[in-house]
This record gives sequence, C-alpha cells and structure tokens, in this order.
Amino acid sequence: MTTMTVPAPAPAKRAGLSAGIRQTMTLTWRSLVQIKHNPMELLDLSVQPVMFLLLFTYVFGGAIAGSTEDYLQFALPGLVVQNALFATLTTAIGLNTDITKGVFDRLRSLPIARTAPLAGRIIADTAKQLWALFLFLGIGTILGFRIQTGVAGVLGAVALLLAFALAMSWMSVLIGLKAKDPEKVQIFAFSLMMPLTFTSNAFVPTDTMPGWLQVWVDVNPVTQLADAVRGLLIGGEVAGPTISSLLWAVALVVVFAPLAIRAFRGRA
Repeated sequence: MTTMTVPAPAPAKRAGLSAGIRQTMTLTWRSLVQIKHNPMELLDLSVQPVMFLLLFTYVFGGAIAGSTEDYLQFALPGLVVQNALFATLTTAIGLNTDITKGVFDRLRSLPIARTAPLAGRIIADTAKQLWALFLFLGIGTILGFRIQTGVAGVLGAVALLLAFALAMSWMSVLIGLKAKDPEKVQIFAFSLMMPLTFTSNAFVPTDTMPGWLQVWVDVNPVTQLADAVRGLLIGGEVAGPTISSLLWAVALVVVFAPLAIRAFRGRA
C-alpha cells in the first residue's frame, strides 16, 4: 500500500506597495463609514471639545487671566492640542475592540499588507480629528476667540496638529494591541495622557509654576506643540516650537511604529 504525500499549500502572497496602499485606503474607509452606522463616534468627538472649552473658559478664565476673553485667547490653542492628543486614544480603543471581537483574526488571514489594518485605523481617526478641530475653532470664535494670523496660519496649525496626532497614534496603537480589553486601554492611556497635558503650558503660563516644574514644562512636547499652535493662530514665535514639535513627532514614529507593527505581527 502506497501513501500519497500532499504538498502543503503555499503561503498567501503578501501585497505589494501599490496594493498595500489600496488596502490601507479600503480599511480607512471601513473605519470612516462606521460613523454612518454609529453616529455616537462623531458625538464623542463633538461633546468633549465643547465641554472642555466652556469649562476652562468660564470656570478658570477669570481666576487665571483676569477675564474670560483674555484667557480664551491664551488657552484655546492649548485646548485644541489637548483635544487632538486625547482623540488619539480612540485609535487604541477602536483597535482593541476589533481585536476582542475577532475582526483582526479575519484580517490577518487575508493576503494583505501587514501594516494596512494599523495604518487604515490611524488615517481614519486622524481624519475624524478635523471635525473636532474646526468645531473647536468655530465655537471659540463664537465665544470671542480671534485668529490674528490669517488663513495661512490656520492651515499651518491644522497641518501641524494632524502630523503630531498621526505620530502620537502609533503609541496609541501599541497600547491598543497590548491591553487586554478596552477598559484597560482607557485606564492606561488616560494615566499617561493626563499628566503629560497638564504639566505643560497648554492651560497656564509656564512662569506661574514652581521652578523645578518649569524645567520639565519647557521640554514637554505638549508645550512645544501648544506654543507652535499659538504662534500660528494668534502670533508669536513659530519656527522654534514648530521644529521641536516635528522632531518629537519623528521620534514618536521611530520609537513606536516598529513596536506597534511587531506587536501586531506577534498576534499572527
């Protein structure tokens, strides 16, 4: 009696560069179209910006700056930065939800680019930030905030915020891949993000803080980004803070993108 050896099936061929880009865009659209079926995603990006803007302006404005109008001019760029960074947490939560629901089990069985699910989620969540950003500026204008640099400054601020948020999203991706469930994602991410944003000059001037804290505040990436956005929206130094923010963004990508991709491959 003879036995027949059946050759093992060849592994699925992975996508090339052009196919990988198309697959990334497809998965980006998948994330964006979910808003149609779950409008609460957009509501989350709408309620928090308005709530923070109103609370900080009318609760802290008079005590910190003497008037709500003066404080709004100082704080709105910082609030925009804080909101952009906190919005990256939706990337971690969304990825972790896909993992716990088995969506990634299906995606990794397909012959698609390894980075497509991650990049698709990041690009979609970055695009969603545009809504929150312009909502912030719109409500701020109604409350009395005035842009003093023109269209070029606004476009520059938007581009810088999106670039930094895109870089920060890779850290969120790593958190989303490593956490056991969405609740753990929120606990860990907020524990990291809250001290980072509140030990910056996003909400109060650096010179009002203790000397030992000012040393950290001056190098805090959130401070650099807030100063750059202020300069682009209301005037002031732009070049130095912008360059520092871009260097921080590059560092975030260099450190966290490889770790996130390795963590994703480790789930295969």
